[in-house]
Amino acid sequence: MNNNQTIVKMVLDRWYALQKTVDGIFDSLTDEQLQKEVAPGRNRAIYLLGHLTAVHDDMFILLDLGNKLYPELNEPFIKSPDRAIAEIPPASQLRSNWKKLNETLNQKIGKLQPDEWFQRHTAVSAEDFAKEPHRNKLNIMITRATHLAYHNGQLALIK
Repeated sequence: MNNNQTIVKMVLDRWYALQKTVDGIFDSLTDEQLQKEVAPGRNRAIYLLGHLTAVHDDMFILLDLGNKLYPELNEPFIKSPDRAIAEIPPASQLRSNWKKLNETLNQKIGKLQPDEWFQRHTAVSAEDFAKEPHRNKLNIMITRATHLAYHNGQLALIK
């Protein structure tokens, strides 16, 4: 295994482990528990479910893997804070979206070759990437894994 393969494996292993942990939390929470705030005045678990789905959906575009599956989640879960939108999708739909999104995303990222991870992501221009080659697809995975870990910590407060 060369260095690029090792680095990619380390990042993806962490990504998959975090996903499994967060999946377990969402699977263990009832619809009633999803309505709880992670702390007084903070996001509800249902909002975090929609938010994580919407953020991960953006990865299809950033990693140049295709189109978003759920573009309609952008407004209520990325552009708006919790409770700013009166009606959000029901928990059952958000749970289904989360599962399908992760399954599809993981299939697509699993097909990328190690060297492809070091290519630029779509939010950086070719000119900027030439100056800053660390702005690559693998960096997207690292930042998204960090984001997922942050919200995993919040979700742990629900139980």
